[in-house]
Amino acid sequence: MSRSASRRALLGSALALPALLAAAPARAAFPDRPIRIVVPWPPGAFADVVMRALAQPMQGPLGQPVVIENRAGATGAVGTEVVARAAPDGTTLILANAETHAINSLIYRRLPYNPVTDFTPVSLIARAPFGLVVRRGLGIDTLAAFLAKVRAEPGRLSFASWGTGSTSHLTMELLLRAAGLDMLHVPFTGQAPGVTAVIAGQVDAMFLTAGGAEAAARDGSVRLLAVSSAQRVPLLPDTPTLREQGVAVEGGNWFGLLGPARMPDAIANRLAEVTAQAARDPAAAEVLRTQAAIPEASTPAALRDFIDRDRERWAGLVRDLRIQVD
Repeated sequence: MSRSASRRALLGSALALPALLAAAPARAAFPDRPIRIVVPWPPGAFADVVMRALAQPMQGPLGQPVVIENRAGATGAVGTEVVARAAPDGTTLILANAETHAINSLIYRRLPYNPVTDFTPVSLIARAPFGLVVRRGLGIDTLAAFLAKVRAEPGRLSFASWGTGSTSHLTMELLLRAAGLDMLHVPFTGQAPGVTAVIAGQVDAMFLTAGGAEAAARDGSVRLLAVSSAQRVPLLPDTPTLREQGVAVEGGNWFGLLGPARMPDAIANRLAEVTAQAARDPAAAEVLRTQAAIPEASTPAALRDFIDRDRERWAGLVRDLRIQVD
């Protein structure tokens, strides 16, 4: 190549550089493709319904579709591992809860992810108080009568949960410990089969999401005795809390968004802003209300601290019960 040709090529490259630099931010803008949110529970489950309601109003501010992908199994561990191994670009997130990020690491001998080091917190979404239901055949309408019956027949009555070490299981264990009682635990693979067993009279009681409890009790299929939250649930204003009935126990679940480890702070903060905005959307807020979910957004740092405290909260109970899952 001649010296003049080389000079022309260099000049052309220099002239093109400003255009390339101007285009770079556009290519790097977040997000530049659809957002995938992995829900590690089946379609139609509480978490799935809530996340789908929030996904719709998230799409406008993000300028991209928000796609829900259900990956159920192992109390949320299957779907959670998928996100732990994803690229930290903010386009793959996990809808986490107390089980995936506070409890699983306490009970599983071999968990395929580290809930602390494998994730970047984004924001809380909601808290999910529970309702205590009992089968109609027990002929019981109050918490006091239920506890009296369990006390009179130690180890003979049974309770369902959606899995060993689940928040449904551990909330009942908190109640039994506080009251000095013993019941037989019958774990199921989800809330739906558990409450179905209670309705059929195969199991005596269960803690389930307050929205699920309201739906099951609406037609008299089960008796709703209490909610596990600090205050009464707006969807169930006539149902007293456990504390109101003399048992100092609070239980339930929470849900939040996290991304893979090493996700940039700017992306986590942007996603947190959009999540908080989506929770204020009227249609999404109505879905959360009908599910008895209590909206609660947070900063990424606040979610990290919240999860650490929740893990500490459950650790003693899991240790005392000697719960281990292979």
